Amino acid sequence: MVKLALIITSDSVYKGLKADEITPLVASDSRFELVFSKIIPNDISEIRMSVLEASKVADVILITGGTGVSHRDVTIEAVESIASKRIPGLGEEHRRRSYLKVGARALISRTEGFIVGNTLVFASPGNPDAVKIALDIVAEVAEHCLEVLRKGGH
Repeated sequence: MVKLALIITSDSVYKGLKADEITPLVASDSRFELVFSKIIPNDISEIRMSVLEASKVADVILITGGTGVSHRDVTIEAVESIASKRIPGLGEEHRRRSYLKVGARALISRTEGFIVGNTLVFASPGNPDAVKIALDIVAEVAEHCLEVLRKGGH
C-alpha cells in the first residue's frame, strides 16, 4: 500500500477559522496509508520544511491549497525550489478532469507534480472535489512512478 503524507496549506484552517474537511477525506481513502498529516499556513519556508520532513516517511506527498493565482498561493514556488523534477502531466490531467466538472475556472489552477528525493509530490487545490480528483490520479500513477524512480528504469 502506498504511504501518503498530507500537507494542508491554508491560513484559515491553520488559524482555526475554517474546518479541516480534507484530512477526514484523505484518511478514509483505503487506497492509501496516511502516515503523516500537517496543517500549515501559506508560507514558503513552512511548506519546504514540511515537504522535506514528510519525504522521510512517505512514498507520496499530497499538498492541498496554495495552487491558485493569489499572492498568498505559494505552494508551487515552495516545492519547485526543492524538487529535482517536475511532472507536468499530473497538473494537466487534474485541470482536464476539473474542467469537466467546473468549467474554465480549472484552467487557472497551477496544480503540479514533482519529485523531491525519492518521493512523488502532488500539489492540488484545497477544495474537497479537487482533492478527490488528485487522489484518483495519484492512485493511478503512484506505484509505477515510484518503481521507475526507485529502481532506475521502466
